[in-house]
Amino acid sequence: MIRPYILAETNWKTLKDAQIDLAILPWGATEAHNYHLPYATDNIEGEQIARESARIAWEKDAKVIVLPNIPFGVNTGQSDIKLTININPSTQFAILDNIIATLNRQGIHKLLILNSHGGNDFKPLLRELGKKYPDMFLSSANWFQSVRNTDFFENAGDHADEMETSLMLHLAPDLVLPLSEAGDGKAKKNKIEAFSEGWIWTERPWTKVTADTGIGNPKAATKEKGEKYFKAVTQKLANLFVKLANADTKNLYE
Repeated sequence: MIRPYILAETNWKTLKDAQIDLAILPWGATEAHNYHLPYATDNIEGEQIARESARIAWEKDAKVIVLPNIPFGVNTGQSDIKLTININPSTQFAILDNIIATLNRQGIHKLLILNSHGGNDFKPLLRELGKKYPDMFLSSANWFQSVRNTDFFENAGDHADEMETSLMLHLAPDLVLPLSEAGDGKAKKNKIEAFSEGWIWTERPWTKVTADTGIGNPKAATKEKGEKYFKAVTQKLANLFVKLANADTKNLYE
């Protein structure tokens, strides 16, 4: 069945005279995820979350469209990990510039980037592009920060951890190796304590931080946890999609 809110599936006959109030651009990465998860983990997660959230929003009469996922992200700290593919922020800027110019020209003036990779940072890019395209409303969201992970999972982490493993066991279990083959996701901390406090940043050289490319122990992951988390995230994002689609972006503040 063709889903009219997914650009890759719909057609010109459907879209020719369609109203579109919000375009959603999933953006992921292609990178190693511990020993047990596929390189496309961020792409699978982001695309499936975008599509399900859009379905819920569409059923609430929000005129949204999910654009094809961008599968490569900023992976400058992982350049020595085989076939982890990096694109630079300047490359992201060029891609976004082209996409936004197209939407703007066609009268689709709201874009939400649904980010699925921690190494992507769209804020400075959207600041500059917002000046270039003043009629566009540009925003970005990290789906992995949309709900409290501690409500669903026992172990904290930020890469191929219990959360991501549970989510992948729900979304693509055939691509997940047995948890007995996963590394423990143990990560070293910077010797300068301030870097663990969140107010100072430097890029992590990935292979100096983690032996298995994971950060966070995945061993307590289950499909059931992933399903509950997926439902919570997509419901919250769907509500956001509805609000953004219907919002008067010239009158957002009170």
